[in-house]
Amino acid sequence: MNTEKEKKFTISQLATELDISPSAIRFYEEKGLISPARSAGNQRLYTRHDRGRLKLILRGKRFGASLAEIAEMVGPAEHEISEKQQIDRSIYYIDKRYNELQERKKEICIYEKDLLTLKKKLTGRLKLISKQPRG
Repeated sequence: MNTEKEKKFTISQLATELDISPSAIRFYEEKGLISPARSAGNQRLYTRHDRGRLKLILRGKRFGASLAEIAEMVGPAEHEISEKQQIDRSIYYIDKRYNELQERKKEICIYEKDLLTLKKKLTGRLKLISKQPRG
């Protein structure tokens, strides 16, 4: 009997639990981000470690990281990286995303001001031409 630590999951179990398609899981396997074991019948069997890696991959996607960035954060499936390395790499990409977000916020503020200025000019012009006699 499998202990909780040794527990294995099928692809459909993981897909259901993580609310993703089995093809997405196979895609991450093709990219070398997870490496499930195989049963005697060649069925993919995922460990708690694989499940944890998938959760990290999905979190990276949710935060807009590219697949290459995610691969660097979690490391290749066949080479274990330490938790410290994962955290260091994740912090690097979090800082990078945060700085990009701050730049976008600045650009949005400028755009917002430009829109309001243009609206004010057009509203003023509309009032001016509305007062002119039609002829």
